[in-house]
Amino acid sequence: MEKRLKQLLSFCEELTGRTLSPEEAEDARAALLVQIQFLQHERLIHLIVTVLFALLTVITLLAELFITEPLLLALTALFLILLIPYIRHYYILENGVQKLYEYYDRVEASAKEAP
Repeated sequence: MEKRLKQLLSFCEELTGRTLSPEEAEDARAALLVQIQFLQHERLIHLIVTVLFALLTVITLLAELFITEPLLLALTALFLILLIPYIRHYYILENGVQKLYEYYDRVEASAKEAP
């Protein structure tokens, strides 16, 4: 997903760097809107998963305070290890979608400016 997002961002950078005809701007705006919707869905799913893992991590940390089980400590460590990549992935998705919003606004503005 990160690779696809980077490719989309570089395409959008190239797209907004040149002058577009009204038809090209409208086509680009529509295509960009579809990609934004796909990534918003992806972002929502990853937010749910990240929050779930964060809650499980906190619950196992609290349980570790009351129950001193080595297996529980291993589970806590596992959740922490998995939580870090989930946070990183969500961070990349969130920032990528925010950049796509900016590109969308630029394309929409160029579509309105065109005679």
